Amino acid sequence: MNPDLQIVTTADGSKTIFNPSVGENYHSINGALQESQHVFLNAGLRYFLDERNAQTVSILEVGFGTGLNFLLTADYCVEQKINLDYVGIEAYPLTDELIGDTGYNQYTSGATWQQFLSNYQDGLNQPTALNEFCRLHIAHVPLMDFQSAQKFDVIYFDAFASAHQPEMWGEEAIGHTIKFLKPGGVFVTYAITGNLKRMLKGLGLKIQKIPGAAGKREMLRARL
Repeated sequence: MNPDLQIVTTADGSKTIFNPSVGENYHSINGALQESQHVFLNAGLRYFLDERNAQTVSILEVGFGTGLNFLLTADYCVEQKINLDYVGIEAYPLTDELIGDTGYNQYTSGATWQQFLSNYQDGLNQPTALNEFCRLHIAHVPLMDFQSAQKFDVIYFDAFASAHQPEMWGEEAIGHTIKFLKPGGVFVTYAITGNLKRMLKGLGLKIQKIPGAAGKREMLRARL
């Protein structure tokens, strides 16, 4: 892990982490919390659940990072009694000490926070039940090395921006990711570019441009 990782306070008061070797923050500097809520919780999870009236959901996150998207998702699913099966891909996992320093316990229940942090220390290399509703597995591999027989209802695509990690937004990476999406499944990301739209359309997805989080005019949601 990069020892130079720095805790940074974003515009809404929530914290993120700056990675100087990539030149990028793990979340939007315009607000880490609001970005996670807007892009992933609301435009991804809640959109899917409301449309399907579902009581179960499986989620794949590309770029697990600090775990904020998972924490908000898990808390919502516990509140709504939704069974959640969550897999995160993270090639460079953060330490539990650094995650603890984010202060994300302010934005989630004490139980969810403690269940996550206590199990995170063991790596979560295998699917682990954190409570009666939520199961979490973190795959510590690069995206292109991730393999699974499972397909997912929702994909949270939260890689670093293409300006800093262009390989994560190329045809090979996006095509590999979409292999794990169920028919009718939802793909959401904070970004929206012409190349990304063309790639997703070519893979058979229907594109939606929707309002973005603070600091971004639009974001992308797509359905297979």
